[in-house]
Amino acid sequence: MKQALFIAGPTASGKSALSLKLACDLNGVIINADSMQVYDGLRTITACPSEEDEARAPHRLYRFMDPAETCSAAYWAELAMAEINAAWASGKTPIVIGGTGMYFKVLLEGIAKIPEIDPEIRANVRRECEAEGSVKLHSELAVYDPEAAERLPAGDSQRICRAVEVYRSTGQSLTSWHKNTAPGLMQAADKAGRVTKLVLDIDRETLYERCDRRFEIMLTQGALDEVRNLMSRHLDPSLPAMRALGVPQLMAHIGGEQAIEAASEAAKMQTRRFAKRQLTWFRNQFSHWNRISAQFSESDCGKLLSKNTNFRVD
Repeated sequence: MKQALFIAGPTASGKSALSLKLACDLNGVIINADSMQVYDGLRTITACPSEEDEARAPHRLYRFMDPAETCSAAYWAELAMAEINAAWASGKTPIVIGGTGMYFKVLLEGIAKIPEIDPEIRANVRRECEAEGSVKLHSELAVYDPEAAERLPAGDSQRICRAVEVYRSTGQSLTSWHKNTAPGLMQAADKAGRVTKLVLDIDRETLYERCDRRFEIMLTQGALDEVRNLMSRHLDPSLPAMRALGVPQLMAHIGGEQAIEAASEAAKMQTRRFAKRQLTWFRNQFSHWNRISAQFSESDCGKLLSKNTNFRVD
């Protein structure tokens, strides 16, 4: 029976190390489910697998898009499904791994076919948010999409802007669009028990320490040069790649606005806050997934899947 393994978890929780171990043991193909690791030229700052790791097992959907582009969850899901089918066709186990929860949800549950947003409306919403803050837009959202307003914190500017621009552009609330969602590409396989879903769990303080330590290592491995190259392209600052963890802070340092120490501390804080949101999101949204400790050892891998799957780990 064709099986697939999904591994989700917050940034710096050890997903890559676990997936690489399992890929080697399961004849697996690692398929990226991180929305920042899809962009080329940012291997270090987005913590992509190293060349050495990529030589040990096949890796797919890493660094395949230009930073000037935007990778939607729907587009990623189509590509991921193609890679999953290719892995099965070659007799390999697809291992989908990442920290972008929405990617997993779209692949498993589907996504609403929302029309393209009017660019002028999108620009206006973003300007309003920047000038007046997301709280006012959140109040507007509560009028025509109370379910989304209740679900989204008033400070979540990105998702609030998205919900507002969808309504202004289509005349239909985001919640309404989501209720008319087509099935996910992996939904049938999941219902048939062919998808094993794991979430790495880790205590917050340990995760914060890992985030800080990893950013310090990034600085020694060329993160500044990657950001300099990105800046030289003069891309739209609202593009996803331009908002990757650490990028805005290092840009501020390169532009002479901050000393490297201040930029580094700001980047670490941003990363810790993001990791905290991920922990909360996974615990709420993926409560039915199998939870495993991020403090695993290689000797644990043989036991990892035995209770819930048909996998055999050599």
